[in-house]
Amino acid sequence: MKNTMEDFFKNNRAEFDLNEPNVGHFERFQARLEKIDETPKKKGGTPWYILAVAASVLLFFGYWMGNYNQNGVNKGIELADVSPEMEETQNFYLATIQKEVEEIRTKKTTANQKIIDDAFVQLEILETNYRKLTLELKESNADKRVIYAMITNFQNRLQILQNLMDQLEEFEALVPQENRV
Repeated sequence: MKNTMEDFFKNNRAEFDLNEPNVGHFERFQARLEKIDETPKKKGGTPWYILAVAASVLLFFGYWMGNYNQNGVNKGIELADVSPEMEETQNFYLATIQKEVEEIRTKKTTANQKIIDDAFVQLEILETNYRKLTLELKESNADKRVIYAMITNFQNRLQILQNLMDQLEEFEALVPQENRV
């Protein structure tokens, strides 16, 4: 199609060159150009105060969504939320763990501090895993495997504390009274 139009213009060039614009064409064209130049131009853009209000609204919305996500979405389900029996189980383990931790803290000395600190690092790892399990429990709709893993997590924490108590008792038996700090 392009070639046919080019050919048409080449072949009929003489016909196009003969025609002159109507009288006054250049004056009318010049008047239109001047009329376009005379029209007042609007200031471009949005006023700054509208942009400031929009930015404030966006910042507020972002802050609200961030708090909503931290408070609502990222919380998991505890064992106590599953059933009354699981609430009893969770309360039992938490009370037992708390009792063991308090007893260990009473036996803490500078000599056995490293052993206790290492055990507490292990407990913190298990606590982090437990928080992940609460999220999984929420996502899995109280899957029994996740519940079992949560109970096993409590049992592992108790086992670490009981092993620590045994180590502390052995340590006390080995260190003579006069060498204790």
